[in-house]
This record gives sequence, structure tokens and C-alpha cells, in this order.
Amino acid sequence: MNEMLSAGIELMLIGMGMVYAFLAMLVVAITVMSNLVRHYFPEVPTKFPEQPVVPGNDKAVVAAITAAVLQYRKKHKNG
Repeated sequence: MNEMLSAGIELMLIGMGMVYAFLAMLVVAITVMSNLVRHYFPEVPTKFPEQPVVPGNDKAVVAAITAAVLQYRKKHKNG
């Protein structure tokens, strides 16, 4: 019985060692591939078109939003 227990523990340790070794190799492989991709394909910064700075709000937009909010509140007054 003692021999079976020690054989089981040995098998468990070998199996866990293999899993951890595989995971370590996977982390190293992903890190190396990430560095290679960053080196050979650098990220190109995207340029967004500049938005014009508007000092005030458009009155038609404000009126439309106000009307939509009032209409929503009328429909959902009892809710």
C-alpha cells in the first residue's frame, strides 16, 4: 500500500511539473512573439481630424433634446 501511495505522489508531481513547464514555455513563447510583432510591425499612430471648437450649443439641437425629454416624461409619467 505504501508503494502505491508513493508511486501516486511521484506521478502527481511529474504531471504537475509537466503542466507548469508547459505553461512557462507558453508564457515565454507569447512574450517573444509579442516582442517580434512590435519590432517588425510598429504601431502607426492614427491621426484624427481636428474637431472645430464651438463656443456655444446649437439652439435647434437643444430645442430638439428638450422636446424629446418632455415627450418621454409625458409618456412615462405613471411609470
